[in-house]
Amino acid sequence: MNGGSRIEREYGLGHGRTDLLVMLPHKTGVQKIVLELKIQRDCCHATINKALSQVTGYMDPCGADEGHLIIFDHSDRKWEDNIFQSKVVFDGMTVKTWGM
Repeated sequence: MNGGSRIEREYGLGHGRTDLLVMLPHKTGVQKIVLELKIQRDCCHATINKALSQVTGYMDPCGADEGHLIIFDHSDRKWEDNIFQSKVVFDGMTVKTWGM
């Protein structure tokens, strides 16, 4: 990443850590963004509902400014049917959800 930004990847599956933590230099310090990646196994709403507490649970200890949940759908549906974006407020924190 350019300009002093960095991405922290988490290898410790099952240890309550986020998949990716993006840290961007900002004039007031460092902006932290949590990215949680999920493969859709159930219906999309079930996947989102299961992951929201996970994302917000990572945001608070990390001191993250933003949280993003990215859902990958490997079904046989058309690509354009899998694309979506929304914002969800969960535990008082806004999480942007993305489907692909």
